[in-house]
Amino acid sequence: MARSARDLWTARLKGGTVGSIVSLKKRKPASQPAVTSSRGCRAVVLGIDPSLRGTGLAVIDARGPSPLLLASLTLRLSAKLSQAECLGRIAAESERLAREHGASEVAVEGTIYVQNFRTAQAMGASRGAALGAVAQLGLKVTEYAPARIKQAVTGHGRASKPQVGRMVSAALGLSRELPPDEADAAAAALCHVFNAR
Repeated sequence: MARSARDLWTARLKGGTVGSIVSLKKRKPASQPAVTSSRGCRAVVLGIDPSLRGTGLAVIDARGPSPLLLASLTLRLSAKLSQAECLGRIAAESERLAREHGASEVAVEGTIYVQNFRTAQAMGASRGAALGAVAQLGLKVTEYAPARIKQAVTGHGRASKPQVGRMVSAALGLSRELPPDEADAAAAALCHVFNAR
């Protein structure tokens, strides 16, 4: 009866032989190509960290050997502006950056649990404005949970904002740290670059 790889490694760790493992490798045809990972993407990615008064946007070019930051901004909107005016500006900036830098994919931070209904409503509206704009351009949109973004960038799903900022700067080869909302947007884009299939 054939033994599983787990059984073989258990036997090896207990001092057994790995003869069975070697014989399994010998059965593999020499003409079979090596399996390569299909993880990650090679595209220009727009990262979005949505917020009504401080949306973070970042564009990363992942077509080369290492990701490059093409642009980033924090869309600071005055409390004097109505919600509709803020949403219009979020949509316009998202579309402008995507067009200007030739983005083909979008990564957005998913919604988080908040206890305040008004905050949740404002976050959802700002997210909808940005996604509606890029959807009109026909861009592929992928949503990532905040913990998954942190895990992809820092290796820890509960990393702090400063930790995310430092790791984003390191991954992009920047000499300075980005402002927090821009770093979060860049982290979303990097998460997509590392994880998209």
